[in-house]
Amino acid sequence: MASTLLRGKTALVTGSTSGIGLGMARALAAEGANIVFNGFGDAAEIAQLQAATAREFGVQTAYHNADMSKAGEIEALFAFAADKFGGIDVLVNNAGIQHVANVEDFPVEKWDSIIAINLTSAFHTSRLALPHMRAQDWGRIINLASAHGLVGSAGKSAYVAAKHGLVGLTKVTALETAQTGVTANAICPGFVLTPLVQKQVDARAVKDGLSNDEAKRALLADKQPSGEFVTPEELGALAVFLCSDAAKQVRGVAWNMDGGWVAQ
Repeated sequence: MASTLLRGKTALVTGSTSGIGLGMARALAAEGANIVFNGFGDAAEIAQLQAATAREFGVQTAYHNADMSKAGEIEALFAFAADKFGGIDVLVNNAGIQHVANVEDFPVEKWDSIIAINLTSAFHTSRLALPHMRAQDWGRIINLASAHGLVGSAGKSAYVAAKHGLVGLTKVTALETAQTGVTANAICPGFVLTPLVQKQVDARAVKDGLSNDEAKRALLADKQPSGEFVTPEELGALAVFLCSDAAKQVRGVAWNMDGGWVAQ
């Protein structure tokens, strides 16, 4: 029997055409939520993804290609969602990009893009989602931060700054909604084998003359004591818990799911 935890509610997951975002969208759809997909990719493949999700879980789906670095496009995304579904009940801020370089070598335009997409977009989506959530006295804001929202790594200044900022934004949003039915929390994954992380694996394989599997093991050995990647499905299950009544007093948490990364 299909779950009805989120039946009749609508979830927007940014950056949901692949990777963690897609895992989140599927987990929420499995609980009955209508899904607004967002992200880049081949139009035919995205249409197929929408149709498959709707068919598999018996929900409605929509797609908007808003560039999450642009406030005007984010506003258009929310107008689209309001017109189609009446508003956003569950907001998952997942869109993100990465670049690795030392501070003195970091391209200014890369810094600006990472801060815009990984942090500022979550401010815009939150400010646009909250009026509807407050009006119905129920809502869930889930920000995909990172283990890098809790600790640093050399070469990742913009990403670490953005993810630390996202944890801070989460705490403030949680405090401002503390006496309402709206909650805000952050999930802080360790390494997940997304296309973003696969690029790091590929670069390491080339640099160190390793096979792909050896490069994966070496990457995990640096940071993640479990030696295993976190999966999008595991993160999706945590998001579902945060949407449940059992989590209504979980507010402002930065919940790491990282194979022991920040326990060290």
